[in-house]
Amino acid sequence: MKPSISIVVAIYNRKDELFELLSSLTQQTDKVFEIIIVDDGSIIDLKPIIRNFEDILDIKYFRKDNSGPGLTRNYGAARAENEWLVFVDSDVIVEKDYIENIKNDIQVIPCDAFGGADKAHKGFNLMQKAISYSMTSVFTTGGIRGNKKAVSKFQPRSFNMGVKKSVFEKVGGFSEMRIGEDPDLSMTLWENGFTTAFFDDIAVYHKRRVDFGKFSKQVYQFGCARPILNQRHPNYVKISFAFPTLFMLGYMMGFLEYFILGRGIILAFYGLYTFLVLFHALFVTKNISIAGMAVISTYIQMFSYGYGFLKSWILLNVCRMKPEDAFPHHYYKK
Repeated sequence: MKPSISIVVAIYNRKDELFELLSSLTQQTDKVFEIIIVDDGSIIDLKPIIRNFEDILDIKYFRKDNSGPGLTRNYGAARAENEWLVFVDSDVIVEKDYIENIKNDIQVIPCDAFGGADKAHKGFNLMQKAISYSMTSVFTTGGIRGNKKAVSKFQPRSFNMGVKKSVFEKVGGFSEMRIGEDPDLSMTLWENGFTTAFFDDIAVYHKRRVDFGKFSKQVYQFGCARPILNQRHPNYVKISFAFPTLFMLGYMMGFLEYFILGRGIILAFYGLYTFLVLFHALFVTKNISIAGMAVISTYIQMFSYGYGFLKSWILLNVCRMKPEDAFPHHYYKK
């Protein structure tokens, strides 16, 4: 008997994206699933979008006061009726075999939770494709978001994440963290003896941020969250988490070396790195404009994440501040 699935979508305002997501779900080869839409206090009326699909899809719609994505997903999970919860962000589009592949993979790959990759759709604009490259490239994140060979233990992310409902309830669902709540859940699962897996045939098309400013703020927050996660889950700390910070500091040292000593040895390595990113992005995307923007988004990602990580590490480990005091906006009360 095939596993039963409830798709849980936490949404705030993204009316157009919700239409695209639901449209892609109408095309599924396996149509046996329910959808839980939880409106996290949107100021835009989402009901007209829902009504377009009520006769086509098994949709349950709920609206609640704004509390952030984690608690909103928990709210939806509590109202789901099926064995497996599948969380997707409201700004993704899924392939027509998404549900079918999930059900098949669950039956052949033993796990308590799973995740998949994200990638850029051909209809995305150039900047979205460049940012998508930066977030998934082997030269930036090591490919951990899109390649099962890149990690020994995969941390599912909430834009494309599945977990047994019974297991989700046992660990208490998503925590009080607003940012970094998905890797926090993955490591909490591990600490409780549960297993995660990467399904390589359930990738979603993820729009992400539409400009460099918003992208910079987003990855800065990710950087701030990582030392908090390191404190919460010390058994899963990796030196690679500090790489963007080392990258940023190395770049600064390169300029000091150039202006003080008149040498450019360090900067030459960054020049080589820039060339490798440009060449690889061009190879992957087949578009020189995307490749050029990918170089910019890569440096934005490394510097913004690196600065956030360094700031958070100093506040938590040198100043000995509590995470809730150092970053109050990273938390909400249950």
